[in-house]
Amino acid sequence: MSEFVKVERRDDGVAVLRLDRPKANALSAQVLAEIEAAAAQLHDDPPGAVVVWGGERIFAAGADIVEFTKGGGGAEAGVVDGPDAVAIAHNFRRALDAVAAIPRAVIAAVNGYALGGGCELALACDFRVAADNARFGQPEILLGIIPGGGGTQRLARLVGASRAKEIILSGRQVDAEEAHRIGLADRVVPAASVLDEAVAWAAELAKGPVVAHGLAKRAIDAGLDRPLSEGLELEGQLFGDVFATEDAATGVRSFLESGPGKATFSGR
Repeated sequence: MSEFVKVERRDDGVAVLRLDRPKANALSAQVLAEIEAAAAQLHDDPPGAVVVWGGERIFAAGADIVEFTKGGGGAEAGVVDGPDAVAIAHNFRRALDAVAAIPRAVIAAVNGYALGGGCELALACDFRVAADNARFGQPEILLGIIPGGGGTQRLARLVGASRAKEIILSGRQVDAEEAHRIGLADRVVPAASVLDEAVAWAAELAKGPVVAHGLAKRAIDAGLDRPLSEGLELEGQLFGDVFATEDAATGVRSFLESGPGKATFSGR
């Protein structure tokens, strides 16, 4: 049983992955393991779409800094050494890669702070709905360290290398308006509406050809890590795969009979 991470599967095809570790949803090794387990479950038995939410006050403030000290014994015990730090990074890698690998659209619903590992969790999602009071950032540099949960890679791919370097090297926080302007947030809404907006978006996506969503997501994400020619080859392979789905037959037939945008998909 998970202590800090719960998954609610709704009747509209949306699954809400909820973080609830008071007070700041700090991403300890246990929380990361629970995120990884929940994401694996959503991968193996995918819903129509997924929303990741940290609650009304805060998305996630980042890593549990206590775990950066030897034995978790506080500042007087000294910081962990390199191998232990790499192990912490691997915990983040496994958990956030599992979120990114869910073969459906994943939307982060961000209230309040999404900092450090919390920002990296939001980056592992496909889209981000931000409250008008939300603040994103990678403040690790203020501790004399660097992001270890994907921030240097996913942030640069999302907003560009120069902007990512400025945000990471300064450690500053990015407010919702700037996040939207630079592409870090996809939508900005009043704080009270964040979860409802994210769920409504996810529910609309869940009505679509969700297997095709997963294949398109795979083509984009995997293609970014390859030369263009290999990405195009992957796209061609997945284009062939999608024609084996029931939704492809439904969509093509509906287009021929009624024109575009009229198909009702089964998600198979």
